[in-house]
Amino acid sequence: MSDNVKKLGITETVLRDAHQSLIATRMPTEEMLPIIDKMDQVGYHSVECWGGATFDSCLRFLKEDPWDRLRKLKDGFKNTKLQMLFRGQNILGYRPYADDVVEYFVQKSIANGIDIIRIFDCLNDLRNLETAVKATNKEGGHAQIALSYTLGDAYTLDYWKETAKRIEEMGADSICIKDMSGLLVPYEAEKLVKALKEGSNLPIQLHTHYTSGVASMTYMKAAEAGVDVIDTAISPFALGTSQPATEVMVETFKGTDRDTGLDQKLLAEIAEYFRPYREECLENGLMSTKILGVNIKTLLYQVPGGMLSNLVSQLKEAKQDDKLQEVLEEVPRVRKDFGEPPLVTPSSQIVGTQAVLNVLMGERYKMVTKESKDLLSGKYGQTIKPFNPEVQKKAIGDTKPITHRPADDIEPELDKLRKEIEQYSQQDEDVLSYALFPQVATEFFKYRQAQQTGVDLSKADTTNKTYPA
Repeated sequence: MSDNVKKLGITETVLRDAHQSLIATRMPTEEMLPIIDKMDQVGYHSVECWGGATFDSCLRFLKEDPWDRLRKLKDGFKNTKLQMLFRGQNILGYRPYADDVVEYFVQKSIANGIDIIRIFDCLNDLRNLETAVKATNKEGGHAQIALSYTLGDAYTLDYWKETAKRIEEMGADSICIKDMSGLLVPYEAEKLVKALKEGSNLPIQLHTHYTSGVASMTYMKAAEAGVDVIDTAISPFALGTSQPATEVMVETFKGTDRDTGLDQKLLAEIAEYFRPYREECLENGLMSTKILGVNIKTLLYQVPGGMLSNLVSQLKEAKQDDKLQEVLEEVPRVRKDFGEPPLVTPSSQIVGTQAVLNVLMGERYKMVTKESKDLLSGKYGQTIKPFNPEVQKKAIGDTKPITHRPADDIEPELDKLRKEIEQYSQQDEDVLSYALFPQVATEFFKYRQAQQTGVDLSKADTTNKTYPA
């Protein structure tokens, strides 16, 4: 190890990705607030607590204002940086938004308490991250670009190294390896971290999931290679499809030159706080034991855990459960036809659904989804490899695919959106909630109004327990 090796930073994920992975993002704010003071004393590099699916879940299932959650968290975390996950031009939604919406969302996120914005794109098309990075820089936030990690001929160490160089040139403050499927195995992690370090001078953070069972070993090899920060979850919400346990990783590096310096007594108190809530989630079925073990199919088929359960439910609906093996074999073929994109929201859903259709129809691409057509038309951005020309022709005919940045075609949207929700708007941020989830946000605004005017809400279901993962 070189002389300038410093202590390993820890980002705690219990308030975002850990409960998104294990209980479908159903942890209410009131469950978080009592432990914030203790968490703030730990000395984490950051606490990931917002973005991803938390926004949708707050509005849709918990009947909470996500902006209000962020403000409350900021009030409690006096010494710790708060971090969020941001889907590039898609923000936290499922379609690309106009630049003015992206810029305003970044502005309001930072104004309400976010310090670090982790920005990713499902195709690793850096053009889809430009607006968010510039906006984060402008607002004085920390812009971290996350690379969606995946496997394939095109994803060589040179590719990752070259991409790291481009990220630094874009003005990002750090790079994250986002291994959403748990595909990164220990010795590959060591090579990858070294390659990224050669490609840029930016700090490198590693995010993975325990799904395939190798994550803790992967962190160990990455730390030995000089990774700066790792993402972990406090033990009651660790492992399975979540992250490795915080306490385990702290103990692993104790007394070494990568010692995290975190206090196990304090971490034990935090774990003790979350343990009863975990038990409650297991009892009411919010946490399924199915996602707590190791799923080796992740490594065999390179299919993320969430995508696998999606495929199973689509086949169940069609009463064709016995076709799962065929679908799993079809997924890599579709992915290849579609330019070998990483499998992460929304590309994982697009590839998965198309694979299911190809198998059920008995003929490949007999029926093509709108999302598949959009992907093959270039509306999601550029893939690392070209599309299969025959498949592209079958799906979009003679339509000329776009090669420019997709968001260049989107007119400014903010003024129009503001007019649409005039009657419900109570804060500047409401227009952003509406932009991302129009129907869900409108329902929430009506609920909020009813609550404020004292309407009887006894029949409204505001618990977080009625909705299975």
